[in-house]
Amino acid sequence: MADLTHFDETGAAHMVDVSDKDVTDRVAVAEAHVKMLPQTLEKVVEGTAKKGDVLGVARLAGIMGAKKCADLIPLCHPLPITKVALDLVPDDTLPGIRITATVKTTGQTGVEMEALTAASTAALTVYDMLKAAEKTMEIGGLRVVLKDGGKSGRYEAAP
Repeated sequence: MADLTHFDETGAAHMVDVSDKDVTDRVAVAEAHVKMLPQTLEKVVEGTAKKGDVLGVARLAGIMGAKKCADLIPLCHPLPITKVALDLVPDDTLPGIRITATVKTTGQTGVEMEALTAASTAALTVYDMLKAAEKTMEIGGLRVVLKDGGKSGRYEAAP
């Protein structure tokens, strides 16, 4: 288990000690999507969903999700997040909403979990806002597509 940093030498879960790590600029980008029926997507685009502005509310929920990541994921460090941005884009070819979350910090550990939490919280909020119109929506594709900063350097997912 030496390569699994959230376990100590006895196999017990613990928070990683990052105190000796350099403070660097860090960024992570995560994506997800919500598939839905074309008529449900039409409600989003036309702004006629019963609960209101689906994309605006989901964007705010994603920002809040990133800020609460350490409260939700037991071994995450609370981080001084310097930026959270969410893009929620209607896509007729899906059909549905494509979500991209970007999180930045300057610190001793990365923000991949914050970006993933932002994207997933936004996706869950899209579902919540539209579940009265459609119960068959699918949330998927949650992954880190970019991570940069720190000792391990840059990672970019294949398209």
